[in-house]
Amino acid sequence: MPYPRLHFHGAAHGVTGSCFEIELNDLRILIDCGMFQGSKTERALNYEPFPFKPSEVHAVVLTHAHIDHSGLLPKLVKHGFNGHIFATLATIDLCSVMLPDSAHIQETEVEQLNRRNTRRGKPIVLPIYTQEDAAACMPLFRPQEYLHWFAVVDGVRARFWNAGHLLGSTSVELEVSAGGDQSIRLLFSGDIGPDHKLLQFKPEGPTDLDYLVCESTYGDRDRGEISPEKRRGRLQEEVLAAIKARGPLVIPSFAVERTQELLVDLFLLMKAGDIATLPIFVDSPLATRASEIFERHAREIENGAILLEVLAAPNVRFTETVEQSKAINNVQGNFIVIAASGMCDAGRIRHHLKAHLWRREATLLLVGFQAQGSLGRILLDGATRVRIQGEEIEVKARVRQLDLYSGHADAPELQRWVQGRLPIKHGIFLTHGEESALGALEKRLEPLLPKTMIVAPVLDAAYDLAEDGAHHVDSGRRPRLQPANVAHLDWHNELSRLLLDISRAVGEAADERGRATTIRRLRRAMADAPDDGKE
Repeated sequence: MPYPRLHFHGAAHGVTGSCFEIELNDLRILIDCGMFQGSKTERALNYEPFPFKPSEVHAVVLTHAHIDHSGLLPKLVKHGFNGHIFATLATIDLCSVMLPDSAHIQETEVEQLNRRNTRRGKPIVLPIYTQEDAAACMPLFRPQEYLHWFAVVDGVRARFWNAGHLLGSTSVELEVSAGGDQSIRLLFSGDIGPDHKLLQFKPEGPTDLDYLVCESTYGDRDRGEISPEKRRGRLQEEVLAAIKARGPLVIPSFAVERTQELLVDLFLLMKAGDIATLPIFVDSPLATRASEIFERHAREIENGAILLEVLAAPNVRFTETVEQSKAINNVQGNFIVIAASGMCDAGRIRHHLKAHLWRREATLLLVGFQAQGSLGRILLDGATRVRIQGEEIEVKARVRQLDLYSGHADAPELQRWVQGRLPIKHGIFLTHGEESALGALEKRLEPLLPKTMIVAPVLDAAYDLAEDGAHHVDSGRRPRLQPANVAHLDWHNELSRLLLDISRAVGEAADERGRATTIRRLRRAMADAPDDGKE
C-alpha cells in the first residue's frame, strides 16, 4: 500500500461510535473505539463483529473517555487486541470507572431482557462485554502528557493537544511515514469544547497540516456569545420555573463533567441567593466515582477549588444503591435530581422518567445533545406519550432544553478553531455530526478551503491519503449501515409510535363495540398488508 489508508468505522453521518482506522502497510492503529448510541438499529452495531480483525490492530490512541469514544475497548480486547492504548492520565483514570460501569449496565439490562425473553420463549442474549473484560482492558493503557511526541508504532508518532471538552480530552496529532523522508501530518479533533467551558481551558491545536478530521456535532448551531454568568442566568430561569410548578426538576446528564458543571452552577446560584437552596440528588454511582477523580485532578481544571467546595456541600447528596435511588421519588415538593444517561436511553434516569413524566408539576430539563432515535430526542420533539421499558407513559411534565452545558463547540467556534489550524494542504474530513450539521459546517468552511477539499465520509468509507489529496477507495469491506439508517428514526421507533397510536385509538373509542370495531379494522389492515417489504 503506497499511501496510508484511513477508514471511518463510526461517527460518520452520526454522532456516536467514534472509530477511525489507519492502515500503513501491515500496520493498523485505531483512533478511538467507541460505542454506538441512538436508535436500536445503530446500537445493534455494538453486538456485531468489528469491520476489522482486533488481533491485527497494533495500537489505539484514545481522544477521551466518553463512552461513544472508548466504550468498545473491552470488546476489542475480548476479541484479540493486545496492543497499547495511549491516552492522558486523566482519561485513563476516568476509563477505570466508566468502562466497568458500562459493563455493569450491559450485564444488568441483559439480565432483565433475558428474564422477559425466557417468559416469551425467545433465546437469551449475551452482553457485549462483562466487567471482567473491562478490567482486562486497563493494563493495556499507557499514559502520555500533552504536547510531547510519543511513538505509536513504527512509522507513526503522535502528540496530544488539549481539546477543552472533558477532563483529559485531546486532539490527536499524527505524523505518519509516507516513504523515504516523506511524512503526512494528520489531526483528529476529537470533541472540541466551547470557548466558555466551566471546568476546561480553551481548545488548542497545531497548524500546517496535511489532513484534518474534524467533529461537527453543532455545525448547524450558533448559541451566540454566552458567558458563564449568562449561562447561570439561563439555568436560574429554568430552576425558578420548576420551583413555581411545585415539583421536581429532573435533569438527565452525562455522569462525567456535565454533572460536575451543573453542580458548580447550581451551588453558585444557591450561594448567591438567586435560587432557593434545594436538595440536589446525584443519582449515579458513576458520577460519584467520577467526581472523586475530578477531586484528584482539581488542579488541572478551571474552577477546581469551587468544585471541591460543591462536592462537600450538605445539600448535595450522592446515591449509591438502587434502594437509595428509588427512595428519591418519595421526596415531596421541590428538589433536583441529576441522573444518567444524558440521552435518557439507559441507567437510572429511566425510572425517574417513569415516576415523573406523567406529572404536570414536574420539569424535565435536557442539557446536552440528543441523538436522533434516542428517548431524549423523542421527548424533545414533543412526544405526548412514550414507552419506557415496555410501559406506556403519558407526557404531562414540562420538557425544556438548555444546551449551554454541551461539551461541544458551536458552529462559529468550530469555524474559528479550524481557521486556527490553517494551512491545511489536502483536505478536511467532517465527522461526528448529523446531516444538517455536516452540511451547515461545510458551507461555513468553504471560505477557508475549496469545496472539493471538504469531505463528509459515510460509515466504513475508506480513503488513501495521497500527496495530491484524499482518494476514495473500495476497501473490499461491506458497509454495515447505509447512510439512510444512521442518525434517523428506525423501525423500532416506528413500532413504538404505532403501539402508542393503537393504544390511544382503542382507548378513545366510545364503548366496547367501538373498541372491538377498531381492533377488527387493525387486524384486516395487517392481513391485507403486502409482505414484499413495499408500501
